Amino acid sequence: MAKPIKETPILFGEDARRFEARMKEKRTETAEERAKRLEAYHLIMSIMKS
Repeated sequence: MAKPIKETPILFGEDARRFEARMKEKRTETAEERAKRLEAYHLIMSIMKS
C-alpha cells in the first residue's frame, strides 16, 4: 500500500528569494547535451514498448 505524500513546505525569506531567482534563470543546453538526452529518452521508450 502506498504511503501518503507529505505537503510541500512553503519557502520564506532568503530560501524563497533564491528559489525564485533560480527559476527565472534561463537554462541552456548544448547540442551535444541535447543529443545525449534524446538518446537516453529514446532508449527508455524502446524498453518500455517491449
